[in-house]
Amino acid sequence: MAVPPHRPQLDRDALRERLEKLNAVGIALSGESDIARLTEAILMAAKELANADAGTLYIVRDGALHFEIAITDRLGRKVGGTSGVPVGLPPVPLAHPDGTPNLNNVVACAANQDRTIVIDDAYIAEGYDFSGTRAFDADLGYRSQSFLSVPMKNRQGELLGVLQLINALDDAGRIRAFDADDTHLVESLASQAAVALTNQQLIQSLKALFESFIGLINLAIDDKSPYTSRHCQRVPVLTMMLAEAAVRTRQGPLAAFDMDDTDRYALKIAGLLHDCGKITTPVHVIDKATKLHTLFDRIALIDTRFEVLRRDARIAQLEGHLDEAAYRARLAGLDDAQAFLHRCNVGGEAMSDADVARVAEIARWTWHGPQGEVPFLDDDEQENLSIRRGTLTAAERQVINHHIDVTIRMLESLPWPRRLAVVPEYAGGHHERMDGRGYPRGLTRDQMSVPARVMGIADVFEALTARDRPYKPGMQLSQALTILARMAREQHVDIDLFEVFVRERVWLDYAREFLPPEQIDEVDEAALLALAGCDGAKQTA
Repeated sequence: MAVPPHRPQLDRDALRERLEKLNAVGIALSGESDIARLTEAILMAAKELANADAGTLYIVRDGALHFEIAITDRLGRKVGGTSGVPVGLPPVPLAHPDGTPNLNNVVACAANQDRTIVIDDAYIAEGYDFSGTRAFDADLGYRSQSFLSVPMKNRQGELLGVLQLINALDDAGRIRAFDADDTHLVESLASQAAVALTNQQLIQSLKALFESFIGLINLAIDDKSPYTSRHCQRVPVLTMMLAEAAVRTRQGPLAAFDMDDTDRYALKIAGLLHDCGKITTPVHVIDKATKLHTLFDRIALIDTRFEVLRRDARIAQLEGHLDEAAYRARLAGLDDAQAFLHRCNVGGEAMSDADVARVAEIARWTWHGPQGEVPFLDDDEQENLSIRRGTLTAAERQVINHHIDVTIRMLESLPWPRRLAVVPEYAGGHHERMDGRGYPRGLTRDQMSVPARVMGIADVFEALTARDRPYKPGMQLSQALTILARMAREQHVDIDLFEVFVRERVWLDYAREFLPPEQIDEVDEAALLALAGCDGAKQTA
């Protein structure tokens, strides 16, 4: 509809000022990366350009116009956007239940007919349903009079939403109708806003696609080993918990540490991808539950040999080569040796020299197999049963450690955006040590960023407390934290971050979310800090 001249046309200086403001707004919108802040900036700019008292911005989703933000200055009311206050209004459908376009609601009509709609006075206008508006006015003592509804479409002609302004004000603060200058400026702004929204929606969709691809990698790892997948889910959470605690710290060496949204996103992605190289690690190594486990637990083969020796002893007794007492002694010795090897087959924290020597002694026994008389244990079985700590041989540890080399190569091959270029460094540093004796690159503390050091602590603590590993039960908090304190003292992990981890009780927040009650026991924080050698241990004590 034509817009009557309700106020004098702006002079050139005033118009130039509004155009300059429009250009400045366009530049500002192009640099905004947060959707909530972007929609709010669009609405605020439109209100300022047209000197409107109120406004609402709608976004198209699922065949309806959804309220993103609504502001009414005279009521001091702001909902949606960055306010944290939900809009609480139902979306406006673009079509009626019978499929016909909704032309009764002014914003739906502007969207459906792809045109700007100007209404001088909603209380006398015909053709639109303003019952909801009048109910709003009656409840809050307001008068929604003049309206300007502008559809926002991108360069591909796709409808993104509708920008609606309410109650243009003159210089004296009185309600007036929106004029031609208002309309042209807001239409220009709506066009720029549509471009900015399209860009951010595209970025968000690419982020979602990328994170889904990461999920696909972890799903492939999960298909090989359910243990590693849960580790890949929990380490990013614990990493972010500790990183945020470090940001909150206002004392000590980490007082100046800070992160912005991009830093946080980079660390989150690094956490999700920190073990992606395990996609190449053989399953029988990842899931090695016992020392003799490969595709199956080879202790069963050794049990068969014990049965052969028992059979031989029985034959010797029947043939008169063993009396009853010697036969019973032979069986008891075999039972004891078999139970001993079963115990050795379970990985532990340490294996004594005496136990290693006894394995070697049993290995020298002989039994009569398909190839004739052979040693009771072959070299590989003896090596595995003599593993001092855990269930992996030195060669298997090399296979496991190789995953971090693969992780770094995979991540460094990707064309990261400039501010995400740190992801390989963050993800690739979680097996380094502060004294330079870690792997794969032997970096020292000073050569590593704080986020990379954060991930190192998160990786260790999750592994210590995890109860889904095939080779060990989950430790109680006090035990896991004691081990972590020793690692901090020995420069395996960063001592400053360990102090933050303990003081800020990151361990407890994590435990409440991921650990069962039986693993959450009493923790002596002062003793832990003292054990680690933290400078502030005396203050806690």
